[in-house]
Amino acid sequence: MDTPLYHLIVYVPHKDADAIRSALAEAGAGNIGHYDSCSFSTPGTGRFRPDKDADPAIGAACQLTEVKEERIEVVVPKATLKEVLHAVIKAHPYEEPAIHVLPMLDYHDLL
Repeated sequence: MDTPLYHLIVYVPHKDADAIRSALAEAGAGNIGHYDSCSFSTPGTGRFRPDKDADPAIGAACQLTEVKEERIEVVVPKATLKEVLHAVIKAHPYEEPAIHVLPMLDYHDLL
């Protein structure tokens, strides 16, 4: 393995998923071997209640909100992780996007 890899997961409203996938790919996420722009998405329902000081993109302060969302997963090399995170945050419609970053093993190293 040339560089440590991370598994980035981001939740986004369904209508904004293509923009997030583009931002991820343009920033260097989703490169696997001879392929780029690799991602995996699953649909779901996001739930949240903004507090009184929030400025939600969807819903209203102090009200429980449900949104049809996509969970987008990509592989990110450590060398581009900060750039990818900045790109996702810039492209994301939410005030506080749900983003998870997990260290991962490259299965090639286990063979």
